[in-house]
Amino acid sequence: MNDLCADIGYKSINHAGEQLCGDHVDVVGQGDDSTVVVLADGLGSGVKASILSTLTSKIISTMMAEGLSIDDCVETIAQTLPICSVRGVAYSTFTIMHIVENREMELIQYDNPLTILLRNGQNYNYPKTELNIGGKKIYHSTIKLQEDDTFIAMSDGCPHAGIGLAYNFGWKRDEIIDYMVAVAAGGYTAKTLSTILLDEVDRLYEHTPGDDATACVVKIKKRVPMNLLFGPPRDRDDANRMMALFFSKEGKHIVCGGTTSSIAAKYLGKKVEVDMKFTRSDVPPIAKIEGVDLVTEGVITINRVVEYAHDALGDNELYEKWGYGQDGASLICRMLFEEATDINFFVGRAVNPAHQNPDLPINFNIKMNLVEELSGCLKQMGKRIKVSYF
Repeated sequence: MNDLCADIGYKSINHAGEQLCGDHVDVVGQGDDSTVVVLADGLGSGVKASILSTLTSKIISTMMAEGLSIDDCVETIAQTLPICSVRGVAYSTFTIMHIVENREMELIQYDNPLTILLRNGQNYNYPKTELNIGGKKIYHSTIKLQEDDTFIAMSDGCPHAGIGLAYNFGWKRDEIIDYMVAVAAGGYTAKTLSTILLDEVDRLYEHTPGDDATACVVKIKKRVPMNLLFGPPRDRDDANRMMALFFSKEGKHIVCGGTTSSIAAKYLGKKVEVDMKFTRSDVPPIAKIEGVDLVTEGVITINRVVEYAHDALGDNELYEKWGYGQDGASLICRMLFEEATDINFFVGRAVNPAHQNPDLPINFNIKMNLVEELSGCLKQMGKRIKVSYF
C-alpha cells in the first residue's frame, strides 16, 4: 500500500429529446486501494442504448471485481454484444480503467475515444498494445501511477460536439487536450473536471446535444487526512478524552457547533473569536480558535453541507456556490470534497434542546441522521470515513 488514492468523478448529458442516457459508468471497489471503472457507450440513444451500455458496464465491472482476467471479461462482453448489420459497429463500446492497489492503471479501450492522460500538467502519450479478442480490436495499456496523473475517458459524444455548428468536423482530440490542460491547472476535483468538460461539450452543441456525451475523470492524489468534531459528548466527563483523541489526529481540524467550540477552546486554553468579516448569508457566521483550522456553527451548517454533497454527486450545479463561497458550509465543502481523502468524524451524542422543536424540519431534530447522510455521500465520493461517537 502506498500513500496515493484515486479521485473518481463523471457526468453525462443526454441526446436532445431523450430522457435516458445511452452511456453508463460503473465504479466497483475491490478493497481500499483497487477499483474498476467502466464507461460504456450503447449504440444510438434512448432506452435501447441505455440498456446496452448498462448491461456492458455491469458485466465487465462485476467480472473484473470478482478477479477474472482482462481477456475473460473482454471476450465475454465482445461475444455477448453483436455487431450491428446496418452500421457495421458494435452495439456497445467501452473503456475500462482498472486501478490496481493505487500503483498502476490497467487501461482497456474498445472503440471509445482514446483516454487522455495528463501528467505533470501536460498530455502524456502512454504506450498501447493492440490485441484481438473475440474478433475485436482492443487497446491495452499498463501505466505506473504518479501523483496528479489525470485520466480523462470519454464517449464519442464529446469529440462529436459542435459538428456542423462550432466546428465542421467536431471537437478534435488535440483541442480537447489543450482545453483540459488549461482547466486541470486549477486543481479541481475529478467530478468538477468532468462537469467543466461536459459544460463545454453542451455549449458546443448549442445546448441541443446530437448525441449522448459522458466524461469520466480519474485523478491520482496523495492521501490527505481531515478531522471533523460535531457536537459535545453525551457524558460531560468524556469531553477531555474526546478532545484529546480529536486533536491528536494528523491533518486539519474542523470544529462545528457553539457548545462544541467552547469545549474545544477550553481544552486548548484559547478563546473563541467571532469572525468580524462575516458577509451576509443564510449560513451562520464562522469563528476562530487558535490551533483549529475552521470553526463553524453546527446543525444548520452541516445540513447545508449535506445538500451540497448530494448535488456534487449528481448534477454538480451548485459547485460555484460552495466552490467560491466564504461561509462555513462552503469552506467545509472545499476541505472535505476537494482536499480530504481520509475523514475522521468525532460526533457527540449530547441532545441540544433547541433542536427538539417540533416546528423545525426533521433534519434539525436528529443530528445523527446528518452525520450518517454526510458520511454516506463522502463514501460515494471515494473517501475513507471513520465515525467515532461519544
